[in-house]
Amino acid sequence: MGKTAILLGITGLIGNALAKNILEDSRYDKLISFHRRKSGIVHPKLEEHIVDLFELEKYAEQFKGDVVFCCIGTTQAKTDDKETYKKIDYGIPVAAAKLIAYNNIPKFIAISALGANPSSSVFYNKTKGEMERDVLKQNVNETYFLQPSLLAGDREEQRTLEKLAIGAFKVLNPLLIGPLKKYQSIKPEPIVATMQYLAFNTYSEIRIESDEIKKIAN
Repeated sequence: MGKTAILLGITGLIGNALAKNILEDSRYDKLISFHRRKSGIVHPKLEEHIVDLFELEKYAEQFKGDVVFCCIGTTQAKTDDKETYKKIDYGIPVAAAKLIAYNNIPKFIAISALGANPSSSVFYNKTKGEMERDVLKQNVNETYFLQPSLLAGDREEQRTLEKLAIGAFKVLNPLLIGPLKKYQSIKPEPIVATMQYLAFNTYSEIRIESDEIKKIAN
């Protein structure tokens, strides 16, 4: 029998690309999505649950599978209230990890961020670091955090500063070599490929930085 995957964040750039990849992958029998609005994807293998993700713990009975992918994340431009921001970027992945442990799901693969550190003075990096720390406290059998740098891709919403940064990195990327290579911008495709690799393989590192994501994808 094929795997059942659970996905959080199907309407985001990475989540949407990952969902389409999973649905076309014969190694999976089902994709279960939990999100606040419909994805617009129609496929016989897709089971969508439109829920309040801040109350994820209510859906333990439906939250059963072989691997969980968490592509949840917001930005300070979209969510300028720090309390709400933390409920999304910290609260949802940690709640998912608790359900994963409760239902004995063997594998959790989550998008974090380059520079994630619970001791960081930068709110964004601190939040991601605290998320990683507290997800690991749930003692899921296998947990992996992908830590991409600036994501280069077309999103639904317009982000002017992000578009300017992506343009700048097209020039900077060739200059970022050696230990700086991890700071090169990254497209969704290698992130999706790496998440898929980790779903079917073990890896020596829990935290996988941007340059290593590209290596695994290749």
